[in-house]
Amino acid sequence: MISDDLVTMALGMPGAQENAHFGKRDFRVGEKIFMSLPDPGRAVLKFTPDQQSMVMETDPGLCAPVPGGWGRKGWTSVYFDGADGERVRELIAAAWRNVAPKRLVTPSLH
Repeated sequence: MISDDLVTMALGMPGAQENAHFGKRDFRVGEKIFMSLPDPGRAVLKFTPDQQSMVMETDPGLCAPVPGGWGRKGWTSVYFDGADGERVRELIAAAWRNVAPKRLVTPSLH
């Protein structure tokens, strides 16, 4: 996988937009960031601490907590070079759901 693959995945989420945060590409729903691309081969996703613990167990080597306080809040590095594309898509979707408004996550059945 390359960064462009993640960009396509992130922008495919409802309401997602690309922006920048501290000079790095990020992806948001409204003002809330769900993913950033700080370095080649690494994305940072917004998980809850419980989600982070789970991906650390299920995806060793793919995911690692961001160092310091951000990591304790659930922010997680995903090392996507050579990773399974479908699994990375699932992780991006989980991060998106964590910040997206409920109306986007659960569309009404009108």
